Amino acid sequence: MTDSLFRLPDVGEGLTEAEIVSWRVAAGDTIQVNQVIVEIETAKSLVELPSPFEGVVGELMVSEGMTVEVGTPIIRVTGAPSGAAPQQAAAPPQVAAETQPAAAAPAAAAAPPAAAAPPEEAAGAVLVGYGTKGQVTSRRRPRGTAPAVSAPTPPPVAAPPAAALPRTVAPTSPAPVATRPVGISSPAVTGLPVIAKPPIRKLAKDLDVNLNEVTPSGLIGDITRDDVIRHASQAKVFHNIETPQWADEREERIPVKGVRKQIARAMVSSAFTAPHVGLFVDVDASRTMEFVKRLKDSADFAGVRVSPLLILAKAIIWAVRRNPMVNSAWTDKEIIVRNYVNLGIAAATPRGLLVPNVKEAQSMTLLELATALENLTLTAREGRTSPSDMANGTITITNIGVFGMDTGTPILNPGEVAIVALGTIKQKPWVVDGEVRPRFVTTLGASFDHRVVDGDVASRFLADVAAIVEEPALLLD
Repeated sequence: MTDSLFRLPDVGEGLTEAEIVSWRVAAGDTIQVNQVIVEIETAKSLVELPSPFEGVVGELMVSEGMTVEVGTPIIRVTGAPSGAAPQQAAAPPQVAAETQPAAAAPAAAAAPPAAAAPPEEAAGAVLVGYGTKGQVTSRRRPRGTAPAVSAPTPPPVAAPPAAALPRTVAPTSPAPVATRPVGISSPAVTGLPVIAKPPIRKLAKDLDVNLNEVTPSGLIGDITRDDVIRHASQAKVFHNIETPQWADEREERIPVKGVRKQIARAMVSSAFTAPHVGLFVDVDASRTMEFVKRLKDSADFAGVRVSPLLILAKAIIWAVRRNPMVNSAWTDKEIIVRNYVNLGIAAATPRGLLVPNVKEAQSMTLLELATALENLTLTAREGRTSPSDMANGTITITNIGVFGMDTGTPILNPGEVAIVALGTIKQKPWVVDGEVRPRFVTTLGASFDHRVVDGDVASRFLADVAAIVEEPALLLD
């Protein structure tokens, strides 16, 4: 048996360190290639790391809660004993049977043994950020193919009877795909195990959702992202409606690390580097609300989340084209005017503020933009936003209206010179043609870097955005 050290990889662009959040294995556990072994937190997001080795966990070299640099050994894996090979060889045919029709299983079992891997391939499977360092005892096998072995596999192991296959084997005759009884609402009622992918389990954890109580809607009875979101009480998570009891501890000390450390560094740098100037304008958003309602009723937008934020996003893109200086960057030596829009959306998540951006938003249709905004927001709340998703933003929206706020003075996202805040939209008395009428009114707030954006440019830009919110039909021009 040989020992292999797994070093913390660079899972992002320019990652230098990460915190060990939780171990998914313990000393003495047997692990397989690509099995998730640890969850880490970088300055941007939570990441699950799979193992490039198979074998037995010899030692967890870093404790949970510790922050270590990239390249630091974090786990030692001892190669699996030779006596364990038959059991490990028996597992892949079952996996193959899960992903193929039952009739294909005998053919897969009858496939001749593959030739031994060349020495250069025996170095191990290459996973993103890992390379091939260290001794690897197994290579990743494409799903649905027979395993490569160096000796003939005993018949009982290579061709398990159909009755021994997992319950997810595709049936040979037409039958319902769902594995849960129709009309039963949750695993807690059926007694069946929860079927959910790791990102879905992470989302449920962040939203304080018990997966046993969630009604699954997946084809095989699995819980989907939409199932978790429907079940979650968003008001409880993000609005803190429930008032907790006072904590027993007189003081609580929270280490500044991970996302919170990155947020603090970025906000301080922005606030004390760029001279901020703020502008505000009240807008009659009644036609925007009517437009949003029509989009929701449209068959083209079925299944896509539509909100006033979508109209504001399109308005900003239109206004940027008319006032390109608000889409610039300051570098001390020059001003870079960017003729494209990577539209950032400030997303409040259980882990803190994240600002991913929609790349090349200026080239998107309204439907494409709506889909991109929905995917971007849900990905951020699941903690799956990658560093590349948050890089190279050009201008940002922050939607403080979802928290009932009328307006605010947002701080610029580093590297940008403008940010727009959308306040709550609610009915207020508004003068129309000399008469006071109830209208849906909102307040738009914006901050600008006064080194780049002069007052007249800032005013024209915000006026253009307000014009679209007041009359979305202008987008059709």
